[in-house]
Amino acid sequence: MTLYDKLFFPAFKQIDAETAHDRTLTALEKAQTNPIGQSVLRRIAGVLPRQPVTVFGLTFPNVLGIAAGFDKDVRVAAGLGMLGFGHIEVGTLTPWQQPGNPKPRVFRLPEDEAIINRMGFPNGGVVRALPRLRALAAGERPFILGVSLGKQKQTPLDEADKDYLLVMHAVYPYADYLAINISSPNTPGLRELQGGNYLGQLLGALVAENGRLAQQHAISPRPLLVKIAPDLSWSELDEILTAVQAAGINGLIATNTTLSRDGLQSGLREEAGGLSGRPLTARSTEIIAYIARQMGSRLPIVGVGGVQTAVDVQAKLDAGASLVQVYTGLVYGGPGIAGTILRQLATASQATNPE
Repeated sequence: MTLYDKLFFPAFKQIDAETAHDRTLTALEKAQTNPIGQSVLRRIAGVLPRQPVTVFGLTFPNVLGIAAGFDKDVRVAAGLGMLGFGHIEVGTLTPWQQPGNPKPRVFRLPEDEAIINRMGFPNGGVVRALPRLRALAAGERPFILGVSLGKQKQTPLDEADKDYLLVMHAVYPYADYLAINISSPNTPGLRELQGGNYLGQLLGALVAENGRLAQQHAISPRPLLVKIAPDLSWSELDEILTAVQAAGINGLIATNTTLSRDGLQSGLREEAGGLSGRPLTARSTEIIAYIARQMGSRLPIVGVGGVQTAVDVQAKLDAGASLVQVYTGLVYGGPGIAGTILRQLATASQATNPE
């Protein structure tokens, strides 16, 4: 049992989950901006093995990243990088500020090692995030920066592409890759963008604009990734695979949170929202394996859902993921999770492939 398990997490459990998260961000924001704090963060990470991986034409320092939703307003990406994460996906950002859904809207389910959230894309809007994105792009950083794009809650689905394009235009020079979030269960109707005519319209518009913006900024086109839900049927997933391949999308993020409540023990299991954490482990890995069988190496996968240990990461890599993200695992495992997982992966790799 770590110091985090013994001391810090029990204290966090006494505080409302969203308040605890906000305090964590504030502490991390302060630590990343001063030498002593930076030293502490790097000491928490420990010695990190060098295991770079190239995906979507980008070289990641390691396979492990932070999923969108942890750093919605681009406040702590630098600090998360110091903790050892090889890529940070910030956002989800929307064109304008929005408060999200009413509080309380985040619930810990410790019996299930899970979290339910119904946040609804609360963020300050892309314009307010731009100075922080510019600062990250201007300096040296040892991690890959992704930006998750979203739509305003009140925007009709048939006009959703306009919102995604607005955010894309704003962040384009500063992001290494762009994630298209069409699978959060907490924005009414959003998941409908995963099917029918909406998906083709949206992806076509984004891919076309990707080419134009790359020329405008004289840079390489940004990899475009689509984040999908875990609650899709196999036929629905097949339709998405056909659409993303036809559009020229560069990869998938599998998966977002689930609406399923199967097997939960917590008395909070009926709270509305998306469920993340341990109950999602098997389903997200199953979807990764299905995509890999259908697409081979043509569509790289970022695996996310129920990742807490090196075993979880390796299972998703073995299923076909090229990269893996954590979020709820950081809440339950503490800030040292990246270094611990990466060292264990390196040790396992050396044991399997001795030189």
